[in-house]
Formats: sequence, C-alpha cells, structure tokens
Amino acid sequence: MDRLLLIASTFCFLFGFAYTMHALGARVYRPSRLNFFALLAGFGLQTAFLYVRGERVGRCPLTSIFEVLIFLAWAMVLFYLLIGPAYRLSLLGLFTSPLVFLLQIGALLGLKDLPTRTKIPPNAWMELHAAISVVAYGAFALACVAGVMYLAQERQLKTHHIHSFFYHLPPIRDLAVANRRLIVTGFMLLTVGIFAGLMIGNLQSHAVKIAWSIGVWLLYGGIFALSKGHRLSPRRAAWMSVGAFTAVLLTLSGITFIEDAVSY
Repeated sequence: MDRLLLIASTFCFLFGFAYTMHALGARVYRPSRLNFFALLAGFGLQTAFLYVRGERVGRCPLTSIFEVLIFLAWAMVLFYLLIGPAYRLSLLGLFTSPLVFLLQIGALLGLKDLPTRTKIPPNAWMELHAAISVVAYGAFALACVAGVMYLAQERQLKTHHIHSFFYHLPPIRDLAVANRRLIVTGFMLLTVGIFAGLMIGNLQSHAVKIAWSIGVWLLYGGIFALSKGHRLSPRRAAWMSVGAFTAVLLTLSGITFIEDAVSY
C-alpha cells in the first residue's frame, strides 16, 4: 500500500517534469495551474506514504537511505508550497518537480526498500534530530533550485538571448532573496537538529551522523555569514548553494539517520 502511494506521487511529479521539458523545448511557457495541482497532489500522496510507512516501521520513516530521499523530496515540496506564492515564485514549482521526480524515481529503481519494525522503542531526541535535519536539507534543496533559476536568468540577461520563457521567470532580485532566506531557514532548522542530536546521549554510538551534520552546518553557516556580511554577491551565493547541495546529496548515502542508531 505504501509503495503504491509513492508510485502515484511520482507520476504526479512526472507530469510536472514532462511539462517542464515541453516548456523548455518549445521555449514558450504559458502559466498553468496544472503543474501546481500536480505538485499539490504529489505532496498529498507523499504525506500519505510517510504516514503509512511510519505506522509500519513504528517510528519516523527515516530508517534507510530510501526513506531519507523520500522525506527530502517531501520537504522540498513543503517549502515550495509555503514560500512559492509569498515570494511570487510560482514558477519555482516548474523547476522543483523535475528534481523531486528524479529523487523519487532514483529511490524506487535504484535502492532497496526493506522496511522493518524494530522492537526497540523510539527515542524522541533521535526522531527530532532526524526529521528536523532532513527538513533543513529540503530548504537547502529548494535554495539550490532558486540558485539555478537565478543563474539561468542572469545568463540570459548577460548574453541578451532572451526567450519568451524569460518573461515568466520571477524577478531576479526575488530569486536572490528567496535563495538567501531558504539558506537561513535551513541553517536554523539544522541548528535545532544538531542540538537534538547532542541531547540523545551516548554520543559515541552516532558520532558519525553528528559530525556529518556539523560539517553541513559549517558549510551553510559559511555561506550565510558571507552573505550577511555582504562579502558574497547574489551570483556567487547562487553558485555556492548549488555546489553545497550537490555535495550534500552525493554524501547523503554515506549515513543513515535512525537505522543503526536504534540499537544503542
């Protein structure tokens, strides 16, 4: 049942992905609510999947890299639904759906999914650490998407090769502001997640996860500090947000958030 919900949500994001490819290929974008409702439907199905999976494993569904990727995709869509309309970034969903689709299809086709229910009772601090940390990575992921949109728009402005698609992009200043605020939001959430991790106790049993989280925290803390001190241009901030999230995504498979921590 849970995998059927996930497959259905992936098809919703596939629709958004196909719509994006059509719009970019035709170089003509027409505002449509279909992509928004596809994202909304996909989010609802993701939420249902996470609920059913959580009931199945008896804890927050972050016990494997498979579940971490799905939770990350869910967090991305959540942040889009929260900030998209507020910052006039409705087109952000057009760029978000391909990344969410690729995360989910990669998890479904490339990773083993063997959910197991442990007899060890959940640890509240561990659950909070895992959930808040992945939600923070969702904010970083959306900052990456905003950064890509910023760089694409800046390139069109510099080369003077402006297509009709350009006129539907959010103002470049709004993209820079959204990128910065998403990084700040993710940084603050990750701070809470690290604090929760330190409160678990018996740090030796999950030192790798805490050290990895602190490394990500330092990486984005550096971007935040440079941006706040006006020592980082919006263009460089966009590049750094793309590079930082790429590094985080590539190293994410090196850890699990709960699976090997429930046995301490």
